[in-house]
Amino acid sequence: MNFHKLCGFVLAAAMTVNISAGIASAQNDAGTKQDMKSAGHETKGAVVDVGHGIKQGTKKVYHKTKHGTKRAAHKVHNTVDPN
Repeated sequence: MNFHKLCGFVLAAAMTVNISAGIASAQNDAGTKQDMKSAGHETKGAVVDVGHGIKQGTKKVYHKTKHGTKRAAHKVHNTVDPN
């Protein structure tokens, strides 16, 4: 009789550990899913920041080129004989 009680106790303990591991695994999966979502949002933010920097740099280069072209045109116009 003691052997059957011991087997029952071991079986109950094993099932408790198994259920606990399943719950912990489900919680870990939810944490992993949220980590992936957070990583995606952070990546999106980084891409937006990079895109903004590229836009600003492109505008600056465009304006500097436009200014330099006008300046060179004025220099050429002033050095050419106005007759």
